Amino acid sequence: MDEKPAKAPTGAPGPVPPAIVVMGVAGCGKSAVGTALAAALGAVFVEGDRLHPAENVARMASGEPLTDQLREGWLDAIGGRIATLAGQGQGVVAACSALKRSYRTRLSGFRQDIVFLYLEIDPATARRRVGKRKGHFMPASLVDSQFAILEPPAVDERALTLDATRPVSELVAAAVRWIHRS
Repeated sequence: MDEKPAKAPTGAPGPVPPAIVVMGVAGCGKSAVGTALAAALGAVFVEGDRLHPAENVARMASGEPLTDQLREGWLDAIGGRIATLAGQGQGVVAACSALKRSYRTRLSGFRQDIVFLYLEIDPATARRRVGKRKGHFMPASLVDSQFAILEPPAVDERALTLDATRPVSELVAAAVRWIHRS
C-alpha cells in the first residue's frame, strides 16, 4: 500500500489538519520530511513517486524529463488520493514535486484546503543528494530539468517555504507551527 498511517500523537484529538503537499525538486527531502510530518500530525503519508505510471518511471529512469502532459495523470492520482483520504476525515501529507503553479492549482482542484510546504534547495545540493540515492528511478542528470521549470510558490499561494538544508526535525517543527497558525 502506498499510504502509511502514522501513529496518532498523544493527547486529545484535535481538528483534522489541512491536506499538506510537501513539494520541491528531487533531493530536497520531500519523502523524509513528509513521513516525519505525517507522524507528527497523526496523518496518512502518501508517497507521490509510487503513483507515477510505469511509463513515466521508465522515461525518467532513462534520463528523459516529463512533459506537462505526462504529469497530468500522475497529479490527478495524487490529488485523488488526497481527496479520498481527507474526505474520510484523515489528515493527509503527500510528497509531490508540484514544481509549477499550474500543477499546484491542479492538485488544489481536488481539495480546496490543500497547503504546500516548499522545501527550497540549491541545484548543487540537490544533485549531490540525488546522486547518493540508491534504488531510485530519478537520475541526478534530471535535477537541472526540474530547476528549469520550477516556479516557487507565490505570495498569494497557501505555502510555507523552508530551507531544505536544515535538519528534518527542524523542518517538521516549523511546519507544525505554521499549520497550527493557519
